[in-house]
Amino acid sequence: MQASTSLGSHGAFLKLWTGQTAAQLAAQISFLAVPLVATIMLDATPLQMGLLTAVASLPSLLLGLHAGAIVDRRPRRPIMIGADLIRAITLAAIPLAWWLDMLSIPLLCLIVLVVGVGSLLFDVAYQAFLPSVVERRRLVEGNSKLELSRTASELAGPGLAGNLIQLLGAPLTLLGNAFLYLVSALTIWRIRIREQIDDQDHEREAGMWRRIQAGLGIVWRTGTLRAVVGTRGVLNFFNAMLEAVFVLYIVRVLDVGPATLGLVFSVGGLGFLAGALLPSFVNQRLGLGVTTVMALVVVGASDLLVPLAEGSGWLVVPLLIAAQFFFGIGMTLFNVNQVSIRQAAVPDHLLGRAGATARFVAMGVVPIGALLGGVMGETIGLRQTLVLAAIGEIMAAVWLWFSPVRAIRQLADESVLAEAT
Repeated sequence: MQASTSLGSHGAFLKLWTGQTAAQLAAQISFLAVPLVATIMLDATPLQMGLLTAVASLPSLLLGLHAGAIVDRRPRRPIMIGADLIRAITLAAIPLAWWLDMLSIPLLCLIVLVVGVGSLLFDVAYQAFLPSVVERRRLVEGNSKLELSRTASELAGPGLAGNLIQLLGAPLTLLGNAFLYLVSALTIWRIRIREQIDDQDHEREAGMWRRIQAGLGIVWRTGTLRAVVGTRGVLNFFNAMLEAVFVLYIVRVLDVGPATLGLVFSVGGLGFLAGALLPSFVNQRLGLGVTTVMALVVVGASDLLVPLAEGSGWLVVPLLIAAQFFFGIGMTLFNVNQVSIRQAAVPDHLLGRAGATARFVAMGVVPIGALLGGVMGETIGLRQTLVLAAIGEIMAAVWLWFSPVRAIRQLADESVLAEAT
């Protein structure tokens, strides 16, 4: 691990950050380019588009826990490089299949599935790898920078993808996308850190399920981890409920058009960038635990502004932009802090499994919340559903307030590690 006064001059971290940024940008370009291939080049039906979307979510749901066990058993850097190469080769198959007149919806679904597995392994591995690159006290700073790249990619990626597809076409755009994954692999390959994989004796001969149970066990037994993972699940559940009817409410009830809605997301989305720059500053003043709780309150309160919005457009649109802006700040602050707490609290040999467990909980509740939101929107109304969902998000903050997390001032506190060691 390289000591440095600033992560801006930390060679290993800069390589990790560059590689992660390239991979995140590639993922966001694919997010738009692959559906456009299906729509424009393959004339996909709505059912086929739904199937393509569903396939993209399968790796996290079916293999999420297994990915953690794999990441904890091997050095993380080679896993990240391998995941990048898998994604590069698989995406390059799309333009190749198109040129050979072999591209089809089933093949595209298979490609999306394989790319999804690669993304799952990369994401679990890089979060487990970061504590080997930076000191524990620098985890919030490191995660803030990584989150900044992810957020910037989400904001810039679709627009860049649209322009590239307009200029080059979807196949060539995806070929360039494959190149970005190669850049990520090369950059991460240049990181020179000797990883210490603490594969404990009693786990070396354990089967896959026993290793998965160890990851589930540490999250369940440790109050701090149980709180941050549980509240992330509660937050995602109610946020999925809200998002299921969010656009319907804005378009049909508030009569906001597509162009204005795009403006709301674009301008309000700057809150995600602001949130990625704030964690270290706010944590130093309020304490990491209190900041994490208050971030959830900001998320719920900002979402509560949406069903309260009514009246003419010149009143509604600024309120929606403000809601989206503060939602971005709160969500990013919470994400950076909860990941940092988990990385600090978990022993190195369990980092991958603990991260995969958190991801599994966070992703697993989304379809249920979204389905419930749709049903409630039809039965009790759109505005009522939004209000209940926002209150549910705030209730997640109540859970966190009465947990050990609130007492954490900084990651250097020994209490962060006390329960998990």
